[in-house]
Amino acid sequence: MFIELTDHLRCTEPHNEQFLVLLPGVLDGRRVVSGDLGCPVCGKVVRVEEGVVDFGGGTAAAGPTALPAEAIATFLGLSGPGGYVGLVGAASSAVEALAALLPGIRLILVNPAIGALDSAAASVLRAGRLPLKSGSMRGVVVGEDLATSLQWVEDSAQAVLSGLRIVVAGPASGGAAGTEVLAESDGCWVGRRR
Repeated sequence: MFIELTDHLRCTEPHNEQFLVLLPGVLDGRRVVSGDLGCPVCGKVVRVEEGVVDFGGGTAAAGPTALPAEAIATFLGLSGPGGYVGLVGAASSAVEALAALLPGIRLILVNPAIGALDSAAASVLRAGRLPLKSGSMRGVVVGEDLATSLQWVEDSAQAVLSGLRIVVAGPASGGAAGTEVLAESDGCWVGRRR
């Protein structure tokens, strides 16, 4: 886990959003290899092992996304380095190609396939609910495996900075609260956070 990612994480327990406190155990430059994240509201402690943050309850992506990395990059509409993009579920399979297309932007893999490792290009999170703070991401892409879950889509849309985009590999069905649907096709929609 990239150490600065701590500022963009939230506790997944059902209470008001709150920052997490990092107690690093082993660091490798800016990467947290092991340590703990604690919530000052509920006292939950989340372990970081081999760079992977496990909030509990996460289900690994079952397969790759049908969205090509080039399409994801185009749909996100980002230019310039800096910030974070979340790849949720099956969308995390596009990490390598997307990292090359979005240089200088850190990727966050939420519930990627089993075996996905924390790397210089991407941090790995496992959780039963999206652990990203509201208004903290330059974009979020939700894979096919989680696109039908209203909770995952709503939380992902909420995590995007105002004016930026969410890409969902699933039916639009009206988009998500606080999001304007910009485009949709069979099996994919793009929205902008208001």
